[in-house]
Amino acid sequence: MTGYQGRHLLADLTGCSGLDDAALIEAALTEAAAAAGATLLDVRLHHFGPGAGVTGVALLAESHISIHSWPEHGYAAIDIFLCGARHDPYAALAVLRARLGATHAETQLIARGYGAMRTN
Repeated sequence: MTGYQGRHLLADLTGCSGLDDAALIEAALTEAAAAAGATLLDVRLHHFGPGAGVTGVALLAESHISIHSWPEHGYAAIDIFLCGARHDPYAALAVLRARLGATHAETQLIARGYGAMRTN
């Protein structure tokens, strides 16, 4: 029996700029949701102060896209979890990479949902 299948894309972005700019990150999350074909419900951000990073999440009807940034290292941790085959986590990631000027990305795709994992 095949169960629900979701995709959870994790990405470490390096060489980024603008990681202390909450408005830039909010726009990037909003555009990433649209690029993925997802339904944006809300964007919530927390800025840790001048020169410090931002943590944020785009709440989606299909799950979420989140970011945690370290501007002092040019590094952002990205988490894109989408339900349904018609939604494209890689399109969302492409927007985030472009908006943040990432020079490199390490990614890992994880199958999620009942029937997606094997247990021992």
